[in-house]
Amino acid sequence: MNLLEKIVNLSKRRGFIFPGSEIYGGLANSWDYGPLGAELKKNIKDEWWKRFVHQRTDMVGLDAALMMNPKVWEASGHVAGFSDPLTECKKCHHRFRADKVTGKKCPDCGGELTEPKQFNLMFQTFMGPSQEKSSAVYLRPETAQAMFVDFKSILETTRKRLPFGIAQVGKAFRNEITPGNFIFRTREFEQMEIEYFVRPDEWEKYFEKWLKEMKKWLKDLGVSEKKLHYAEIPEGERAHYSKRTVDIEYDYPFGREELYGLAYRGDFDLQNHMKASGQDLSYADPENPKDKFVPHVIEPTWGVDRSVLVAMLEAYHEEEAPTAEKGEKEQRTVMRFPNWLAPIKVAVLPLSKKPELAKIAEPIYKELTQKFVCEYDETQSIGKRYRRQDEIGTPYCVTVDFDTIKDKAVTVRDRDTMKQKRVKIAKLGGYLGEQLAK
Repeated sequence: MNLLEKIVNLSKRRGFIFPGSEIYGGLANSWDYGPLGAELKKNIKDEWWKRFVHQRTDMVGLDAALMMNPKVWEASGHVAGFSDPLTECKKCHHRFRADKVTGKKCPDCGGELTEPKQFNLMFQTFMGPSQEKSSAVYLRPETAQAMFVDFKSILETTRKRLPFGIAQVGKAFRNEITPGNFIFRTREFEQMEIEYFVRPDEWEKYFEKWLKEMKKWLKDLGVSEKKLHYAEIPEGERAHYSKRTVDIEYDYPFGREELYGLAYRGDFDLQNHMKASGQDLSYADPENPKDKFVPHVIEPTWGVDRSVLVAMLEAYHEEEAPTAEKGEKEQRTVMRFPNWLAPIKVAVLPLSKKPELAKIAEPIYKELTQKFVCEYDETQSIGKRYRRQDEIGTPYCVTVDFDTIKDKAVTVRDRDTMKQKRVKIAKLGGYLGEQLAK
């Protein structure tokens, strides 16, 4: 079983990620984030928003509609050019992206492949009761365009000056020909994206600054530098709007593929929307109104689902650990998430279901939930409960035992070292806060 298979099994068994619509046989490449997965995903989005919006004076946020006027996608070039080359096997009728297949034979059955044809990746639907061409709309294939369309309104309401950015976290939809590899490539996914507006002659400086910010994010996410690669995309292979693109690639179990992207979009989008809408989307320096121009844009993009996947791949460890019996060892699986990322921060574990222990443990749990995401568990042996918390990545376990009745202290166990420390109940919240902040 390779690492990805282990992650998929762990995800379902422990409640990180489930196959979508499973009781009805599922839906191809559809995934639901379970209780732990929802927390993990939220932690990533919250930390990203805190870091890149709340802690910066040059950034504002946006939460735009999923469906926009179709003219947006015409102006952006998506209606005409947002497509992949599609080929189909004449024998088994499986479909593939032509740029991912070598030769003219089907990789599944060896049959002959058709000549490639362009396949538009946007999901189309209809607004209103009639399904006519005039009522057609699209589910957005990216979050970027709303930030360009709303540029003028944001500039007027926030009075920001260049350089400044607009950040958005949200869903996007692409009718991928060959989705797969768990949550790596899905038709419904989530992006964390920034459009950073700069003066045309300053783009290189800010491009490098954002590349540095993305590298720091990856380090804090717990991603090994050895598995990362920074690929300069040559002209001819870049997106039509990009004048420079760096793909941040990662060594997945299924090969080296893209994780994040950083692009210099120039003034392509604002110019196109100006022409199509007739609106003036240029920027005038408040201190020098004659200094008027269309800003250029640096676009750093983070995939939320790929962030989850990489975080889980990096956190997964198998190792020998001592059992309750002296001298004996067993295999344990532990998810070594950074503390800020762990779905559950603290588990409160009374040694048994005895009422005298529950009487102490339950108030401790209620108090800790005011500060941390916690779990309360009193089923099975303490050893099995420790292993369960290791497997979901909980940094600290708090055990209430019979000595607690006398000394008013609990045992705090560290996930990574498995070392235990006796801590007074009165000081427990402060102690855990200090440890989790590391």
